[in-house]
Amino acid sequence: MSEKDQEMNVAEPEAVEEEQAAEGEKNHRKNEKRWYIVHTYSGYENKVKSNLEKRIEYMNMSDKIFRVEVPQKTVTQIKNGKKHEKDEKIFPGYVLVEMIMDEDSWYVVRHTAGVTKFVGSAKKPIPAKESEIKKIIHRSTSQVQKIELDVKAGDKIRIISGPFADFVGDITEVYPDKAKLRVNVSVFGRETPVELEYKQIQKI
Repeated sequence: MSEKDQEMNVAEPEAVEEEQAAEGEKNHRKNEKRWYIVHTYSGYENKVKSNLEKRIEYMNMSDKIFRVEVPQKTVTQIKNGKKHEKDEKIFPGYVLVEMIMDEDSWYVVRHTAGVTKFVGSAKKPIPAKESEIKKIIHRSTSQVQKIELDVKAGDKIRIISGPFADFVGDITEVYPDKAKLRVNVSVFGRETPVELEYKQIQKI
């Protein structure tokens, strides 16, 4: 055997080994759990979450589909001085699914009632970046509340508590981040600006 042949024989196993390592890495990534974004019919996000969780259990897919999340935050609404809290979707029309993507898991998610498609091409969903998912989930679990009020500058209101109770005034400014507003009331015939909390007023 020539020296050249010996070199080829030595090189071949190394090439095969490198190829196998690359294939192994490819398979490892293929079997890695990742977050995917699923598009749903508007208003069906929680229904899709419930339907998918039932399918995961019924079809024994808990080893491939791990978490289903509908990112939402708490919104405080104040109407007529009364506080109401509701959950508001951060991304209406989307559900997050942590899963190992293969034909079986794709089928289970894609054919869940209310699901229209994966984000990505029809047969090749694109996994979301882990950093982006962490930010989204953090936003949905944080205690920061968005306050909504059913009044605006120019509206006429009645003050229902505090030293100016029973006075009627006009809203000049609204400060949602502070849950306060500024109102002009007539005191002894003079327009007087008063700063109030949302809970102190009632819309007329």
